[in-house]
Amino acid sequence: MDDEETRREFGENVNMTAKQLEEWLQTDESKDAGQHKNGGESVGHESGRRIIGILNKKKDDVSADDLAHMRKVVGYVHRHLAQRPSGDVQETTWRYSLMNWGHDPLKK
Repeated sequence: MDDEETRREFGENVNMTAKQLEEWLQTDESKDAGQHKNGGESVGHESGRRIIGILNKKKDDVSADDLAHMRKVVGYVHRHLAQRPSGDVQETTWRYSLMNWGHDPLKK
């Protein structure tokens, strides 16, 4: 995936604003969701903080490292969406994990 495609896919998959993501990451549901390393911050929560930083940058300030993370985000969202559970997902760890990665599956 080239840089422009990465930016486009990231923009399509991250459907929360930096402010929405920042507010979400402060909730208990956000902090509880995902895989935690040694009882610390979850991988997704850490990713969410990184996504906020990327969203707040000007296009020209996005680094190669940021682009690599953007690709990781796109891959995660695609994989996770494919595992959607049946029924109402409003209050599920599945949705909360996706939201930590900047994607709210209930947002139109």
